[in-house]
Amino acid sequence: MSSTEPPPTPVAHLSDLPLREDLRGSSPYGAPQLDVPVRLNTNENSHPVPEAVATAVVEALAREVISLNRYPDRDAVALRTDLAAYLERSTGLPISPEQVWAANGSNEVLLQLLQAFGGPGRTAIGFTPSYSMHPILTATSGTAWVDGGRGEDFALDGAEVAEQVRSAGDGGADVVFLTSPNNPTGTALDLDVVEAAYEATSGIVVVDEAYAEFARRGTRSAVALLPGRPRLVVTRTMSKAFALAGARVGYLAADPALVEALLLVRLPYHLSALTQAAARAAVSRADALLATVEATMAQRDRIVEQTRELGLAPVASDANFVLVGGLADAPAAWEALLARGVLVRDVGIPGHLRVTAGTEDETAAFLTALRELVAHGEVVARGEVTAESSVASGTLGR
Repeated sequence: MSSTEPPPTPVAHLSDLPLREDLRGSSPYGAPQLDVPVRLNTNENSHPVPEAVATAVVEALAREVISLNRYPDRDAVALRTDLAAYLERSTGLPISPEQVWAANGSNEVLLQLLQAFGGPGRTAIGFTPSYSMHPILTATSGTAWVDGGRGEDFALDGAEVAEQVRSAGDGGADVVFLTSPNNPTGTALDLDVVEAAYEATSGIVVVDEAYAEFARRGTRSAVALLPGRPRLVVTRTMSKAFALAGARVGYLAADPALVEALLLVRLPYHLSALTQAAARAAVSRADALLATVEATMAQRDRIVEQTRELGLAPVASDANFVLVGGLADAPAAWEALLARGVLVRDVGIPGHLRVTAGTEDETAAFLTALRELVAHGEVVARGEVTAESSVASGTLGR
């Protein structure tokens, strides 16, 4: 460059960059990370990892550190074997390691599915309000998104789902997202809805079961439908019931051929040796980690019962959170709770806030704050707002 030439103009704004047009104007996903006494906004497991499990994880990591000069097991075979055994024990259904795939959180699993089975010229459908990462991941993979709807009380009907799947895009949906228990409503699906969606498409059907361990007794997992359905996928996570949100481990169960397809799109050595070691140590002590599930479910049911007594309209939940409806002004209620040191989630559904079931003390703090709002007239109960009057779940809220 000549000394007389002016220096290049620095890039100062995102708008100056040659960003993909379909990403312009988008906002990154993210719930508020605020330093408050009670955080009940991200559906984390409020119970810390038990000391015995933490010790086992640290010991497993220590054994791996000496060989970090080598790449990890590229396909995480040992971890997948352990996860298959856990799924088989917990569901009572036969699962082989070849049917399991693992990645950095279930979000990466979902993205890999879209990379393999979505993409330009293909369409994905989800039924909102639901997990807001589904349309975001769909967009990042260049897949078209169709926003399917729900009926009264956020329910899904098999025939209506099938019709929406067939009508999505030019030739029907290539990827179908079903969530059970659903986020943010906490509602579980009848398996006939999954069957109807599967029969309505030649693409893949993904049942996101991130909160499956919290489902009420008698709720069946879509893992039961895997035999004979090579296009069906059930995704799970270790972030919720396993209390390992910081470790970032998700997995799926599907036909071995579908798992083989993901090898075409996964990054080499995508799951670090340390992550695999930590996850294996945790799975080997699943009983200790899952000991808090019953306590969490009790606090969830406590929220449902006591918010109903306050004249609100909670949605019966199979997850570790409750969608509380009947609020006259949800954003104002969110602000008022935050002022009292309690952080919950405004998911953008009018009249509703989502509340994670925390520890007994955290749940008590939320309920006490809510009672104060009701007593002071800051939260005015009204009739339940239905799914038909709600906004799309792509709204991230606060």
